Amino acid sequence: MEDINEIIKTHSAPKRQQYYPEEANSAAEPMFDNREAKFKLHTDVILSDETQLQLDECLAKLKYHKQIYVDWGFGSVDPLGVSTILNFYGPPGTGKTLAAEALAGTLGMPIIHLGIAELESKFMGDTAKNIQAAFQSARLSGSVIFFDEADTLLGKRLSSVTQGVDNEVNAMRSTLLIELERFDGIAIFATNFGKNYDEAFRSRISHHVRFSLPDLAARRRLWARMFVSGIPLKEARDQLIEDCSELSDGLSGREIRTCMRLALPKAFLAAEKTDMPAILSLENLKSAIDQIRTAHTEIATTESIGRSQLRDAVTAKKLLGINNITEV
Repeated sequence: MEDINEIIKTHSAPKRQQYYPEEANSAAEPMFDNREAKFKLHTDVILSDETQLQLDECLAKLKYHKQIYVDWGFGSVDPLGVSTILNFYGPPGTGKTLAAEALAGTLGMPIIHLGIAELESKFMGDTAKNIQAAFQSARLSGSVIFFDEADTLLGKRLSSVTQGVDNEVNAMRSTLLIELERFDGIAIFATNFGKNYDEAFRSRISHHVRFSLPDLAARRRLWARMFVSGIPLKEARDQLIEDCSELSDGLSGREIRTCMRLALPKAFLAAEKTDMPAILSLENLKSAIDQIRTAHTEIATTESIGRSQLRDAVTAKKLLGINNITEV
């Protein structure tokens, strides 16, 4: 059995902290930075059993890569299997970004995180060339490359090309397809809208990992982590964990943390009224959970989802350096 640290060598190049597009110019401005991953999957990330199992399967592919592709000969019929292309999809707040960094941390690899802000500042007008640079940066630094909000990049290519921007969008996506085929490392894409992907991208992804809302067991673990030892509790800790886990059905991990952010000040406000020391109660927590559910009802409407999808289109055009777009 291969040690996980040994198989990493097949997915990483010699470590470098930054990639410079012009190697000869030592003073060049670095385009992509990589950083050490701070988290690990089994100690820092709480996920549903379904999602955890899928991530364990991804790790198993890496751990037993040599046995599967070389010793068993599967590489002869799966030449693209040398790379690992992962797609993390699911509702917001379910841990996709954290899990991407934790996967890199578990493998002992740095990570290059490309979000919308980075893409808007780096992919202006010369998008295809910069996509190549991003993958080259990952090769040279031995990094996991992570694309957040990836449906902007991996959307369906345009069949009816009417203007220059359409050509540029198609060139961007064609270049990305080529880079994925050439890449021998680990790339992760994350999206809230997995159905927006072009089929050509979908078929090249090694693992589609569904990030679901936390089940009851995961919610228990999340609440247990939220009740850190320094917080005074009015009710028994185990009972609070159980009650909050039941009450928070349908909330994401991010929203459970937000509940704590809302509940803790409530404890201090209640203490001011009674002139007693602050103590967190189930009443404070119920009130915070109700606030989150109210926000679901009043804010997360069909209209807001539609506007979000329109903003995705605007963002895609911004990536190409087009500024005369009306925001939504």
